[in-house]
Amino acid sequence: MTRFIAEIDIMPHDALLDPQGKAVLTGLAALNLNHVQDVRVGKHLRLRLEAADRAEAEAITTKACRELLANMVMESFDFRIHEEQ
Repeated sequence: MTRFIAEIDIMPHDALLDPQGKAVLTGLAALNLNHVQDVRVGKHLRLRLEAADRAEAEAITTKACRELLANMVMESFDFRIHEEQ
């Protein structure tokens, strides 16, 4: 078995409103950081896992995202897998 790290980003779908993002954007404007035009707030997760190979690590990560970590109705996910050093 090889140890892997899965770096997962979960974001709300672009078509949905993002109240947290709007709140951050308003806060940035209050700080006179007016160059920022849009903010989307999501989640970043790091999983340490053991798998026979990279393909199995990707399958485990995909299952975790689809079945628990992301709300597939409202969110999308992307991830990167690398071997633990």
